Amino acid sequence: MKDQPSVKYIKLTSHPRSDFQPEPIHWGERDPKKRGPIIATLTDPKKRNAIGTHSGSYAVYRALAVAAGVLRADHRPDLTDTTPWYDIGPHPQWFDPCKIVSIDPFGGVIGDVFAGDLKAGVDIRPTIAVTKAHLKMPEIEQAILAGRLTPDGKVLTEQGTCVVTKVAVEPAWYLPGVAERFQLDESTLRHILFEQTAGMFPELVTRSDLKVFLPPVGGLTAYIFGDASRLSDPTSKLTTRVHDECNGSDVFGSDICTCRPYLLHGVEECVRSTQEGGAGIIVYFRKEGRALGEVTKFLVYNARKRQESGDTAKDYFSRTECIAGVQDIRFQRLMPDILHWLGITKIDRLISMSDMKYNALVASGIKIKERVPIPDELVPPDARVEIDAKMAAGYYSDGAAPNDDELTKPKGRTYS
Repeated sequence: MKDQPSVKYIKLTSHPRSDFQPEPIHWGERDPKKRGPIIATLTDPKKRNAIGTHSGSYAVYRALAVAAGVLRADHRPDLTDTTPWYDIGPHPQWFDPCKIVSIDPFGGVIGDVFAGDLKAGVDIRPTIAVTKAHLKMPEIEQAILAGRLTPDGKVLTEQGTCVVTKVAVEPAWYLPGVAERFQLDESTLRHILFEQTAGMFPELVTRSDLKVFLPPVGGLTAYIFGDASRLSDPTSKLTTRVHDECNGSDVFGSDICTCRPYLLHGVEECVRSTQEGGAGIIVYFRKEGRALGEVTKFLVYNARKRQESGDTAKDYFSRTECIAGVQDIRFQRLMPDILHWLGITKIDRLISMSDMKYNALVASGIKIKERVPIPDELVPPDARVEIDAKMAAGYYSDGAAPNDDELTKPKGRTYS
């Protein structure tokens, strides 16, 4: 364990009742019945074996709906015909308690593996959903017109839509595993989570027997191009883009950063890889503004543009730190879990310049053959400051394939 941060513990004045023993969760068990379901029910507190509740940050909207009288507090979802459109797993990583600590490996198949519990009236809810979809983006149509992509009717239609399998995931943190991933004592992690949520979840410090926490944060969506079984096939070429949310660029096309251009570059490369007989995946995390939020991000924009010296690469990260106290809190150490859930053991082409992402993937045991930088012609003029700042911060961007030593060699600190 590394040196623990100084913590001033808040004294609790009340404790939730714990005179019952809910079903324990044995994280990493191969048999889901032995592992046990994650039960965050609000309708039967005696059955609860997890801290928090489902739906992440949307749980607050659910509370408002109940308060407004438009949703019954005891409503339970009818899960008829909601099973995954495509079967994923189980993969060996599902049963390694160190490989996956931030999502429930069985979160998408509770209707099957916990059918008996559901029939008995236990309120268990999915944290993963798998469906099929079409993606239609104007840049893909432009790539077709430019001759960079060719429709094949399967991966890419004549209308310029990409055919994908789409996976939505809500977080489920196994606290002992998260603490170990961050080299923290579990008790310290619990106390700081308790304090920094203003005591929102008292079980964090009063119920050490509850090991799973459903945090009120955004989840992720994975977009799979091609046959999902190829993701875990080491002989199949895999292209991957791990992307953190940037609403201004991704949705509204702001040109102050490279987020949407890099995201679309990743989509284009995933299509090309799949058409060549491999597969592709885009993983989209809800971590707006490096997980600092959009208000902080816009404050930083103002501060950068109002400097007497102008908006410079030299001050790019320092202005963020002056306002937020830190440059980046996305913590990519939890990011590889979704790739392990999909059975991925190697990535042929990582569409990213980020050392933080690269280091996290390699440290988790995923091999990376090539890192692909964003082409210069895709960088908006106003985003040049961002690119220059990231390069100065130590980005690895030449796209060369690292050798075996480099697969485990620590890289410089970078931020996106």
